[in-house]
Amino acid sequence: MSRQVEQLTLGRVVGEVVDTFTPSVRMRVTYNCNKQVFNGSELMPSIVSSKPRVEIGGEDMRAAYTLIMTDPDAPSPSDPYLREHVHWIVTDIPGTTDDSFGREIVSYEMPRPVIGIHRYVFLLFKQRSRQTVNPPDSTDHFNTRDFSEEYGLGLPVAAVYFNAQRETAARRR
Repeated sequence: MSRQVEQLTLGRVVGEVVDTFTPSVRMRVTYNCNKQVFNGSELMPSIVSSKPRVEIGGEDMRAAYTLIMTDPDAPSPSDPYLREHVHWIVTDIPGTTDDSFGREIVSYEMPRPVIGIHRYVFLLFKQRSRQTVNPPDSTDHFNTRDFSEEYGLGLPVAAVYFNAQRETAARRR
C-alpha cells in the first residue's frame, strides 16, 4: 500500500488535501459498472456524470465510514480560490458494503471542470460512531482536514483520485 501513498503524494493529494497516512481499508470506486478509478487516471466528465459505486472493505460491518469526494483545484488549478469544492459526502457506511448502505449528506455533484486539469479525490474515513457527521455549511471553501478534525475522523483509511478536464466536441467522439 505504500505505492498508493506515493501516487497520492506525486498527485499532491497528500500535502494539499490530507496529511500522510497509512491506508488500512480497501476502497474500490467504479463508474458505469466498468470504469474503475486508479490514482492519476483521466476520466472524461461524460463518464463521471452519474455517481459511482464505492465498495468498502474492512472486516467489521459494525464499523462506520465517511466518504468524501472533493476537488482541490476549483475553479482552476492555477487559481484554486474555491479550494476545496466538495462534490459528495456519504456517512455511516458499514464496513464490507458499499456507498448505497450509507447516508448521503451531500448529494453527488458531477465534475464540471472549466479550465485546466482537475483532481477529484475520494477519501474514506473511519467514524468513531454512527450519525455523528453533518453536512458542511457550503460546498465551496471546504477543508478536508478541518472537517475531519471537527468530527474526530482522524486521518483517512483509504484514498484514490482521478483527473478530468473539460471535454471539447472533438474529445467526446
